[in-house]
Amino acid sequence: MTHKISFKHLSLDGIKEIMDKRQKLELSEECTYAIIRCRQYLDEKIKSVDRPIYGITTGFGSLYNVTIPEAELGQLQHNLVMSHACGTGETVNPEIVKLMLLLKVQNLSYGHSGAQLTTVQRLIDMFNEDILPVVYTQGSLGASGDLVPLAHLCLPLIGMGEVLYNGTVRPAAEVWKEKGWEPISLKSKEGLALLNGTQFMSAHAIWCLLKSYRLSKWADLIGALSLDAFDGRIEAFLPLTHRLRTHEGQLDTAERFMRLLGGSELISRPKEHVQDPYSFRCIPQVHGAVKDNIRYVRTVIENEINSTTDNPNIFPDEDMIISAGNFHGEPIAIPMDALAIAMAELSNISERRIYQLIAGVRGLPKFLVANPGLNSGFMIPQYTAASIVSQNKMLCWPASVDSIPSSQGQEDHVSMGANSATKLVKVVDNCETVLAIELMNAAQAMDFRRPAKTSKKLEALMADYRKQVPFVDNDTYLSPLIHRSVEFIKSEKYF
Repeated sequence: MTHKISFKHLSLDGIKEIMDKRQKLELSEECTYAIIRCRQYLDEKIKSVDRPIYGITTGFGSLYNVTIPEAELGQLQHNLVMSHACGTGETVNPEIVKLMLLLKVQNLSYGHSGAQLTTVQRLIDMFNEDILPVVYTQGSLGASGDLVPLAHLCLPLIGMGEVLYNGTVRPAAEVWKEKGWEPISLKSKEGLALLNGTQFMSAHAIWCLLKSYRLSKWADLIGALSLDAFDGRIEAFLPLTHRLRTHEGQLDTAERFMRLLGGSELISRPKEHVQDPYSFRCIPQVHGAVKDNIRYVRTVIENEINSTTDNPNIFPDEDMIISAGNFHGEPIAIPMDALAIAMAELSNISERRIYQLIAGVRGLPKFLVANPGLNSGFMIPQYTAASIVSQNKMLCWPASVDSIPSSQGQEDHVSMGANSATKLVKVVDNCETVLAIELMNAAQAMDFRRPAKTSKKLEALMADYRKQVPFVDNDTYLSPLIHRSVEFIKSEKYF
């Protein structure tokens, strides 16, 4: 299957389809025309203009006042890409790198960046052939675009850097030779078009949003199983209460729990206790707030990926080249910090339910094991969850409130959005692990309720889960079971 890069709105669902179905990219006629026209306009403008144009006939950053001779403009762009590849730290997840390629192609295709058609097409070739540049997590200030990581993304275009290809990291020049590809000779403005932009931040945000949607749905499924296994009450999910406080996420969550628990023997039986702890009773309010935040961040990120975020911007129709600040990451840095907080809260309330399930109340054995004392049972998975939740709290310090001036003070306010992005990945991954531990506890608790049954949907979930993670009679090696539980909730089968 093929996805045509066009001026049409690129949505989160569309990106998921491209990635899941491994679609190939192809430029639409309108994008091809826009790219060629912009490049032709720029070439003609350089010949006719008698004043410096930032980043096109000048140096960069605080070197904006250094004019470069026309014969050296290509070398200027080559040097820019090469010199800015200063990444350190861990390598970026290859799935996120592939998203970066997609978003960079989309960004350049609007015809306001001055890239050559051959440059854009080579990025498409790399995406289609799964030739993924080695990009590092550290280096971007999230202000002049993601300069450092995008330099690593685009180094292979000029025959430099390393790529992951067929499972092996190799020099790009070596792979290019195999493919019969020549390095691109960059023209004026191209290096800046490639390195300016928010594709590092945006790709991380897209990856985290897709995962957050899945985890939010799993949190409801797992929370419903926990509620029933805890012998919880359904009243806190009845629609009358939620009509009094009409947050969309809260309403959605309460309605979903009513559906998930419909027909359960456990939820409908008489209760001795008159109310549940907040980690159960306030699920609609907490899970709902997370849903609302995910929706908000989605709208911001979808706006971002359908924008031109390099600098300067070229307007052939208006005969203007404008140096401005569309590369600044603040519009998405703050929402990414907010999403990290939301996903940390999803794991926070999950850990509290884990604790309630092992507390030895409401007829459940202490630590969910038949013979506590001789067996520690599920005592320590709660420790693990607690340590992860604590780490999330540290990671939720907002990176977007920081700024360190660079380029001799010319770039005196930066977003630090790249740090927002990379720590968001860790928070979302951590949330997945905590939810997987809760599922392991909820399933164990449910088996202590037998022969009573939960709802048909949750019984089907239990049956599938038990094929991967068994009931624990006596102490065993639990780490592999936690990892199996994590793998289990990577599925979307139950949504």
